[in-house]
This record gives sequence, structure tokens and C-alpha cells, in this order.
Amino acid sequence: MRALITGGKGFVGQWLAAHLEDSGDEVAVIDLETDVADGAAVRRVMTEVSPDAVYHLAAMTHVGESWDDPSQVLRVNVLGTAETLAAARAQPASPRVLVVSSAEVYGVVAPEQLPVDEDTPTVPSSPYAASKLAAEAVALQAWRGYRQPVVVVRPFNHIGPGQSPNFIVPALAKRIVEARRFGGTSLRVGTLTTRRDFTDVRDVVAAYRLLIERGVPGEVYNVCSGLDVAMSDVAAQLLALAGAALTLETDPELVRPVDVPVLRGDASRLYAATGWRPTTPLAKTLADVLASWEAED
Repeated sequence: MRALITGGKGFVGQWLAAHLEDSGDEVAVIDLETDVADGAAVRRVMTEVSPDAVYHLAAMTHVGESWDDPSQVLRVNVLGTAETLAAARAQPASPRVLVVSSAEVYGVVAPEQLPVDEDTPTVPSSPYAASKLAAEAVALQAWRGYRQPVVVVRPFNHIGPGQSPNFIVPALAKRIVEARRFGGTSLRVGTLTTRRDFTDVRDVVAAYRLLIERGVPGEVYNVCSGLDVAMSDVAAQLLALAGAALTLETDPELVRPVDVPVLRGDASRLYAATGWRPTTPLAKTLADVLASWEAED
């Protein structure tokens, strides 16, 4: 299978490219060198590659930063999705397209709504989440209007080695490693009362390939572990793994304007379609994330 990954040099894109190659696929990637909101540029790449499958990962992904420039987030995440789909549609044999959305589209979920499945109402509470829900609408309309083979995926929090410290788990790991190296005694943190459903990125990319193969066009699929963990527990596990005794100090700059208190997903639809199950324990993922920062010079 010949695959094209947009955003292929990012955290998830690199893991996905490696997984596809290990599975015997031929892989091409585009990233910041191609503006996905530039239709002509995307069409040129799509024609050159002539893919059988397109994994559309390219997006502005930082929830907190989306509050600073919502217009650019909408441009990249919504228009970029529309142009990628249009370019794929223009190919002689329209490739299957996986559009990566986010569990953030569910917004603030009441306890009685947990675990969240794909029929849970979507009430995005950040510009990032709103952009992802709009991108979903574009993708699903492409299926309904053109019968374009598009599958939408809503990954919950995914973590692993190589993730940017703009995200909370690698940020905590990085600060812990730096504190140990330089004799720090405290660890800056944001809100630790939130609970999240974490999946290892290596399990996530395996789900993506399975959905390209077996997902039903026009469907939306959660990718998640089905377990929620408090960020305070994640911080404690990282400190224990590092053998570090640090005082936690809340930094107001790390607290988001709106934060979803609890998010736990239901991946039954994904399981039924593909047989996928997450296989990497959270403890291993956290150990690998910590080790990746310890290996940094």
C-alpha cells in the first residue's frame, strides 16, 4: 500500500511512518514545507505520490495556544482538511482517507456521560476543539456528498517518546530530568486534578492503519484505553520512576482558561471494526518518555 501522511514529521507522524514501513507500506510524508491550506500545493504532492491511503494528521494541535490565534487554528485545521480531501478526490482512484480529529470535541463531559462514545454530544470548549469538530463536518460531508471513502478518528490523549514538551506529560518528564541534573527542588505544574484517558502513541498508530484497512467510510471512531488517570497520579509515577523528591508548585501560566475535568473514552466501535486493543501499559509509556529526556544532551 502506498501511503501519504500529512504532518508526517510530527510526533505522531513519525511513529506512524515507522509503523507503516514496518508493515510493508511505501510511505511519503509532507509537513511544514507544504501548506495544507494551499490547495494547489497539496494537489501537486497528491499527484506526485498517487497514494492508496492518506493519513491526514497535519494540524495545529496545542489546545492552550489555540486561544492565542484561533483564526490560524481554523485555517490550518479546517481549510487544510478541506484541501487535503479535495486533492485526494481529484485523483483517478480516490484513496481512502483517515482524518484525525480529537476527543477534545466532546468538551466538558458530565460524570453520568462517562465513558464517552461516539454518540456523546459534542460541545467543544476551546478554539482547537471547535476547529476539529468543523474539520469532522467537512470530512463527513465529503462522504455524504461525494461518497469519498473517509474515516474520522477521535484519539484521546496519546503519549510516548519524542512528544513536544508543549504537552503536559513530556513537559513534566523534562522538568523532572532538568531538576535532577541541575539540583532543583521543585516541579512547576498546571492543573493536576484533571483526569485523562492515555494511550501509547505506538498503539494509536496501529489503530490508524487498521482503520484505513477495515474502518467503515463515513464513520467516526474513538481511539482510547477506556481508563482515566489523574494528572496528579501521572506526576507521582514520573517522580517515582526518576527517583526524584520534588515539591509540586502550581504555575498560573500553565493553567488553561478552560480545562475538561474528566475524559474517559469507549472504543467499542473501533474494537468491533478492527479487533484493536491497546497493549502498552501506562507505566512503560511513562518510563520510555522519561528515558527519552534522560538521553537528551
